[in-house]
Amino acid sequence: MKDKLRKALKIKRENFRGEQRIKADRAIASSFLSAYGGYESYFVYNSFGGEADTSLIIKELLKAGKRVCIPRVEGDTMCAVPYTVGTQTKKGAFGIEEPQGQAYSGKLDVIIIPLLAVNPGGYRIGYGKGFYDKFLKGLNSVKIGLGYSFQQEEFINDEWDEPLDGFVSEKGITTFGK
Repeated sequence: MKDKLRKALKIKRENFRGEQRIKADRAIASSFLSAYGGYESYFVYNSFGGEADTSLIIKELLKAGKRVCIPRVEGDTMCAVPYTVGTQTKKGAFGIEEPQGQAYSGKLDVIIIPLLAVNPGGYRIGYGKGFYDKFLKGLNSVKIGLGYSFQQEEFINDEWDEPLDGFVSEKGITTFGK
């Protein structure tokens, strides 16, 4: 079921283009920054392919003097690496630009997570490798998924899935009662 949904939503997301997508990404960034921009430290995925764009969010957080980290995959785990405008990056194992430098081990107030789908309980379907579920385990951070409204779907989560606290789409913010 999850694999079928993953495939269908990847196609739908890739076909969501043009001015409608640009407007959706701006709305997502605006809603996110209004609701969650007051924290000090952020872990933000570096958007790739059809993912909801994080570049405006990263730019605005840096401009506001916030600590921003982006992911780097090391083997079968993911770590947070501090990111600023001059940070050197290189393509990682999945073709995503990843930061170079020392991993960050301090507090992360807000973690922004990519997804293919999110259900009404706040559980997400990712890409199936489990990087985010492992990374999120035991963290006391605000966990926010970004995506488009059509990515809200009904599905049954697995016992190892880590729930989100909220989902931000072009239509606004959905919070999940935990």
